[in-house]
Amino acid sequence: MTDQQRAKPLRALVYGDVDLNIIDGSAIWAQSMTQGLAAAGCEVTLLLKAPVTTDRLVAPLDGAPGVTLRRPYEEKLLSDLGPRGLTPDQAVTLMTRLDAEERFDLVVVRGRRLASIAAQFEALAGRLWTYLTDVPQNVAEMTSTAVSELTDIAVASRFLLCQTEELRCFLESAVPAACGKSVLFPPVVVVPEGVSGPGAPSERLRLVYTGKFAPRWNTLEMTELPAALDKRGVAAELHMIGDKIHRDSPEWAKRMAKALEGTPDVRWHGGKPRAEALRLSAECDIGLSWRAPEMDASLELSTKVLELGALGLPVVLNRTPMHEDLLGPDYPLFADGDVDAVADTLTLAADPGIYGEAAERCRAAAARFTLEKAAERLRGYLDLAHPTAPAGTDPQRPLKVVIAGHDLKFFTRLADHLMSLPGLEVRLDEWDGLRDHDQYRSRELAAWADVVICEWCGPNALFYSQHKRPGQRLVVRLHRFELYAEWPRKLDIDKVDAIICVSPHYASLTRELASWPADKVVTLPNWVDDRQLDRPKLPGAEFTLGMIGIAPSRKRLDRGLEVLAELRRRDPRYTLAVKSKQPWDYWWIWNRPEEREYYERVYRTVQRDPLLAGGVVFDPFGPDVATWLRRVGFMLSTSDDESFHLAPAECAASGGVPAVLSWPGADTIYSRRWLHDDTAAMADAIHGIVSEDRFDAARLAAKAEITGNYALERVCSLWTDLIVDGTVPEPVDLQGAIAA
Repeated sequence: MTDQQRAKPLRALVYGDVDLNIIDGSAIWAQSMTQGLAAAGCEVTLLLKAPVTTDRLVAPLDGAPGVTLRRPYEEKLLSDLGPRGLTPDQAVTLMTRLDAEERFDLVVVRGRRLASIAAQFEALAGRLWTYLTDVPQNVAEMTSTAVSELTDIAVASRFLLCQTEELRCFLESAVPAACGKSVLFPPVVVVPEGVSGPGAPSERLRLVYTGKFAPRWNTLEMTELPAALDKRGVAAELHMIGDKIHRDSPEWAKRMAKALEGTPDVRWHGGKPRAEALRLSAECDIGLSWRAPEMDASLELSTKVLELGALGLPVVLNRTPMHEDLLGPDYPLFADGDVDAVADTLTLAADPGIYGEAAERCRAAAARFTLEKAAERLRGYLDLAHPTAPAGTDPQRPLKVVIAGHDLKFFTRLADHLMSLPGLEVRLDEWDGLRDHDQYRSRELAAWADVVICEWCGPNALFYSQHKRPGQRLVVRLHRFELYAEWPRKLDIDKVDAIICVSPHYASLTRELASWPADKVVTLPNWVDDRQLDRPKLPGAEFTLGMIGIAPSRKRLDRGLEVLAELRRRDPRYTLAVKSKQPWDYWWIWNRPEEREYYERVYRTVQRDPLLAGGVVFDPFGPDVATWLRRVGFMLSTSDDESFHLAPAECAASGGVPAVLSWPGADTIYSRRWLHDDTAAMADAIHGIVSEDRFDAARLAAKAEITGNYALERVCSLWTDLIVDGTVPEPVDLQGAIAA
């Protein structure tokens, strides 16, 4: 979306609980977030935490187009300001005050304590874009208190901005409320024009470190490197840039300061403006980001590594899965261990061939984190959160829409989209049960609405059809559950403008069983949140089969086990991951003797069949499907029947492959290349794809088909057109998908 398409630029308020007088990653974040939002077309107000004592980071923003700086100390915005900058409470007070003066469309915050306080303010709810870094990064630290606090933050936020995929997945696994809201915002790298590294190692190797000085960052140990290299016959000097020495341990801080000031071949430049720090770094040969082993599990990515790479400098850093993903597992300058181990690696780096390869790897990695790419990413999130009004609507006189139903979980993302549209005013009528609701509120909404959407064709549809006004439109979405119940037969179809079914097969069944006019029954498919699901697969995903939801018995877990057993006969690396509630979690299933007998028989097979031993993993039910799917290569659909079955489509959107038995109507949702006549044919197809090295080609084809037909943005657009002017969607083109 271009800026011209909006009535006016979006207004963003940015505040990080960081001091911009000190050069570190968090301060650089505040600068780059402000620049990124401005480049994305926003009018940005940056609220500063502390009085400006050095303009090293502030100067590039002061007077920049689209950027306004608010200086609480200089402007005397509060009377009780302390010497160490705004407290989180003071910051939130000022944020709400500034927002009351001129409302912001989004409020970007960094700092867990700050976000926790902001989340309690109803006035900011839904507009917070919370950047998460200082959160627990392992299961032991993710206490119930932390989960509760992060849940409050997630509920109040429009987006949770995560620096890495690893952080996003960990957060979603621990905090269900974060699912669907967590998006990536990696570090941003901006280097001065024309500044670049030497391209080859100097005769006297120049090492550089920029940032804070702290024990876990190994900055004291770094000062020993020139001497260690000298013992290996390599002349070297170390340049250290920064002025923030951690003082948690006064004794360590004293030793660090002494090492900076008095170690031979160590030159301490002190704190420098960011541009000057980068220019000094570019005059060196090799960057250092070697840290203590306990930092290897960090879910954050060092901005310094990317900045040095953008300058063309190779970087010595720890070998971690994140760094291997960034630079490749065979990157030559991984260094783990003590000073001697790092000195050995640096000795290798003095070789021009190794130096050149490492420098190119770092440069290529950094190219993925430019300000331009950050602005592009932010534009996508802005369009998602603030779409323009649909054609045919007037934001000054919005179309009034009611969404009514007892269970809206299948409609949530559609409702979120409709509520975000400027030309629509949407109200929810959430029934307590199939028949339980506030009749006075429902009558009031029926009299108010221009369009009513009934999710489920149940008593809600009967109520709104009985209270339909002339000129009002009524749309009812029917699921498999109610097709065989009494409500469709009681519904006055003349009062309904459209019955929505999610697949052509169930649309046909609906016409047949309900005897409704064919043109009243419309197929509008389920949506797949392709943006959230699009994540890199974990190594070995092609050997993991998946099933989501195995209850009731017609989901046919037994057939999934047949596929797994056949595959494990050929290769024991195949496993089956099952994400589901258990059948005993559903009283209406477990109370039926035939259901209980089925699961007892199937679980005995899992326990006793030697082919299945160690090959089946049961994972808990939960909304963290996108995270879970990273390890799944093939999604099995072995049911007796389905109305749509979203799981194979979600797997395809995540970069996996659907494997679907030919249940009735499957060929109207998935192209025939993913359909199989029986479990043996399914196993043959899966093993053929893996053993013949066709997995990447198959998953690319599947992803193109599913996102082309069922992407959330496309389905939201179809619903919007139907609501605004009654446009009936065209049928899904599966033959076109095959041709593509």
